Amino acid sequence: MTVVADGPSLLAEAKAARQAGRLDDAMAMLAQLVGRQPDYAPAWNLLGILQLESGRGSEALASFEKVVGHDPGPPFGWFNLARAQRALGNPAAELHSLNAALSRDAYFLPALMAKGEVLRALGHDDEARELYRLLFDGLGDGADFPDAIRRQLDDARAYLDRHGQSKMEAFSSGLAEVATRFPDADLSRATAFAENVAGRRKVYQHRPTAGHFPYLPAFEFFDRALFPWFADLEAHTPAIREELLGLWAEDCPDFRPYVARPPGSPLDQWQELNHSPRWSAFFFWENGVRNQANCARCPQTAAAIESVPLLDIPRKGPTAMFSMLDPKTQIPPHTGSTNARTTIHLPLVVPAHCRFRVGAETREWKEGEAWAFDDTIEHEAWNDSDQPRAILIIDAWNPLLSEAEREVVRRVS
Repeated sequence: MTVVADGPSLLAEAKAARQAGRLDDAMAMLAQLVGRQPDYAPAWNLLGILQLESGRGSEALASFEKVVGHDPGPPFGWFNLARAQRALGNPAAELHSLNAALSRDAYFLPALMAKGEVLRALGHDDEARELYRLLFDGLGDGADFPDAIRRQLDDARAYLDRHGQSKMEAFSSGLAEVATRFPDADLSRATAFAENVAGRRKVYQHRPTAGHFPYLPAFEFFDRALFPWFADLEAHTPAIREELLGLWAEDCPDFRPYVARPPGSPLDQWQELNHSPRWSAFFFWENGVRNQANCARCPQTAAAIESVPLLDIPRKGPTAMFSMLDPKTQIPPHTGSTNARTTIHLPLVVPAHCRFRVGAETREWKEGEAWAFDDTIEHEAWNDSDQPRAILIIDAWNPLLSEAEREVVRRVS
């Protein structure tokens, strides 16, 4: 008595034959299977894939039409049908099939990427750019994507960059005319608006982890003019750096990991840096409490810190510290607790290839030049050098808050 394998068993045999490189045997098994069970969509799907891989586009098209005819629900059948239509040079039909796939799963990434490509092929550039913008707004860094998808994403980003550069070149003459008409105007916000219209700049908003003070502008880096005391702070740079280097020379044990989540806490992006000395801190103030011993060890630094208008929220601020970042280390994107404060950086030891991004703007530290930024806007840092990077970080009040508003923050935080 001859035992005839059932559909799933024969399909499994065909898959094994394919993995072993016996494509003809696999297709023969599948042809036998669909002959016996003509409505068995998984067999038609695998047969179509093998036909497509063998350059038999018309046969693959017919197989995938069987798939969506017998089982139109899953998105992958429509996506594979679109692949066959692309192989046969029919972009209009391909777009129809991709839309069918995405109507079943709007987040089916291979279909999204393929749709962007076919829209570009059809000359529907505005639609392609809108699709890519929406895609990237909701997409992570892509670290876990297959290489083929990563290449498609890189191509899409390059496509958007080329368009954005072209738009900015078209805007340049108008921006220059405005600058001529208004020579004393600060056009940094207007330029950022033009970059956003061109698709060259994402607009970031406050994302505080604790208190959000409403109606404050979401400045990435604050205008230096709002901090008239910067020059005095910067004048202390040589003395502050000397005290820092003294701690280094002693191999001071009081530097400790900045990220120190307790056991059982969600780590998210902090997996690599949790309890790691690669990003460490020497605290002068921490959550509103003065570290008397550390201030005594670095008296000139402590005096410089306490000469500025520090944030003063009971049990919350200020925090002031030396921040050390080891070579070849990245601080991942994150946001801080409240936009009632502003974070000050005074760079002390900055090798080449160190960068800092806040929102859409990336800068390089310059030793002795302070800046202020809103740390409730997404930010990250890189030390791509072979040497450690060191900065002094100080919590100050957001300069746009009145004294009355600061008092409210003190009372309700």
